[in-house]
Amino acid sequence: MTPDSLRAALGGVPDPDWLDTALRRVAAEPTAITRLFPAAGRRCGRAELPDAPGWTADDAARVLLLTSLPSDHAAYAESLYQHGDAAERRAVLRALPLLPIGAAGVPLLHDAIRTNDTRLVAAALGPYARHLDPAAWRQAVLKCVFSGVPLVAVADLDSRADGELAAMLAALAAERNAAGRELPADATDLLDRLTAALPREA
Repeated sequence: MTPDSLRAALGGVPDPDWLDTALRRVAAEPTAITRLFPAAGRRCGRAELPDAPGWTADDAARVLLLTSLPSDHAAYAESLYQHGDAAERRAVLRALPLLPIGAAGVPLLHDAIRTNDTRLVAAALGPYARHLDPAAWRQAVLKCVFSGVPLVAVADLDSRADGELAAMLAALAAERNAAGRELPADATDLLDRLTAALPREA
């Protein structure tokens, strides 16, 4: 999603004037975001957005607030994440790929992946996860399998999955089979695809 598409999807929020004013305020007075960011859920609602599948109004509004900052995006993202509740943290994670911060937000991904909050784990594996190194990314994918996060949440899964991830999934599948359990269907499908793509031994 882009800021423009999120803004369009928010056309039916309960208080559109508040959002317009908040975005202008943040652009002119960046420190105002510390008050406006938490208020977005109350003023814009938390309803699913029909024109932005998977997004809620508060998510989208908070992302727009972050993208409206004129500077210091990484510092504000870190502060809002560290001091925010789960919904606010998820919005920060979803905003990261839209902010001009390079890899500065990677520590926030690591923190989110360590949690047991599946909403944060899923948000951390979005497009910004391209900044995770291969080893950390593979571990994050396994965390999704362990915690029940659907692998459809993992951006660039097919292009980044490799033989090492296949070996890790195979080991996990063996452990679960020994315990009379199975991998989730999407993880089994991924393992099958990766196994089929591996070169066969002569």
